[in-house]
Amino acid sequence: MITIAIAKGRMQEGALSLLARAGIRLSDEAVNSRRLALMDETGQYRFIFAKPADVPVYVEHGIADCGVVGRDVLLESQADLLLPLDLGIARCRIVVAAADAQAMTKVQGMIRVATKYSQIASAHFGARGIPVEIIQLSGSVELAPALGLADMIVDLVETGVTLRENGLTVVEEIAESTGRLAVNRASYQLKSYEVGRLVKALEAVV
Repeated sequence: MITIAIAKGRMQEGALSLLARAGIRLSDEAVNSRRLALMDETGQYRFIFAKPADVPVYVEHGIADCGVVGRDVLLESQADLLLPLDLGIARCRIVVAAADAQAMTKVQGMIRVATKYSQIASAHFGARGIPVEIIQLSGSVELAPALGLADMIVDLVETGVTLRENGLTVVEEIAESTGRLAVNRASYQLKSYEVGRLVKALEAVV
């Protein structure tokens, strides 16, 4: 049996739809229940539904053999996982945004960056040689510049509407993020047939 951890929220619907097209289905009763661990209709797969940030933890520690989670979460977690497949779901971008469209050309000295993605932001600005003070927030990052808490933000955007409504514009794109299949390194060896079968089934429908 293969255990698959799936990120709850915006990733979940796309992941379950993709898995269903690959022949791995949950019953309607199971999907509509409040249980966080479910079996598929064949009994070959167990699903764990977890907060996105927890999925790499479950997979890296072997609680789950595989996970479906966004690239943004994987980059931030820096977990030691195998990533055999880009699933192409929940497509969005990790960006730097500010009130001034020319903000990056006017950088002088240290800048304050508000974000949920401290590792990604630190690596991005560090590679540019720009000193930053990272202000860690867990939500409503777009408010930070308007309230004077930060000069810029690093956040995940899909359409950019929320940025525009808060007077912000994208000044740099750091990376594109889509849902990825992540695999535990030990499971890749010890359950090579089962994991390989899952990868091939998903490849056929991506």
